[in-house]
Amino acid sequence: MKIAVMGGTGLIGSQVVKDLNAAGHEAVPHSKSTGVDIISGQGLDEAVAGADVVVNLTNSPTFDEASLAFFQTSMDNLLAAAQKGGVGHFVVLSIVGTDQVPELDYYRAKALQEKILAAGPVPYSIVRATQFMDFMDAVLSWTADADTVRLPATPIQPIASKDVAAAVAEVAAGAPLNGIRNIAGPEIYPLDELGRITLSRKGDKRTVVTDPTAGMFAAVKGDVLTDKNAHLAPTRYTDWLS
Repeated sequence: MKIAVMGGTGLIGSQVVKDLNAAGHEAVPHSKSTGVDIISGQGLDEAVAGADVVVNLTNSPTFDEASLAFFQTSMDNLLAAAQKGGVGHFVVLSIVGTDQVPELDYYRAKALQEKILAAGPVPYSIVRATQFMDFMDAVLSWTADADTVRLPATPIQPIASKDVAAAVAEVAAGAPLNGIRNIAGPEIYPLDELGRITLSRKGDKRTVVTDPTAGMFAAVKGDVLTDKNAHLAPTRYTDWLS
């Protein structure tokens, strides 16, 4: 199949393109750097022309309220181009629990993206992933100073980006789900404990202080960012750190 991968030069997108091409498909990466702008619409019709599948891995440049407008505009443009081009399957990567955390603008924006896709004219699949292992350093940096890192005990089920990419590629190569597939890492950790493991493995002497008010994940109630019944990926966090 010919598969147009929007955001195909990023962390997940580049791996999805590699996986799909290795499986014998023709996966073509598209991004601003290749002349495709999903907000202005520049290059979109050409990018999806002749594609059997569109995979949308683009992301909002901000996590604030502006992310809602980003996903509204980008999805409207992408779906219009996909319908015009006769695309038979549209795949989006989202987040486990995205509809359970309305306190966070970005999660509301991802939930909006899902709703637009589900109501749209193209058969679709939504792959929801738990938090990426690759983003743990960024999470630590949000609430860190010279001596401490403050983190809530929010349950997290970290997944490796290579496992996310493999799952997205598998779904993209299959029939449309017209629904959601949850994928997750094999283990659940409190975020503060995950921080301690990360710092210890890196030889970082800072102390993790458990603070239920610290950082973005403080807004998350309960275990909505985990899913014991998801399709579980093989990579364990401690193995990934090694």
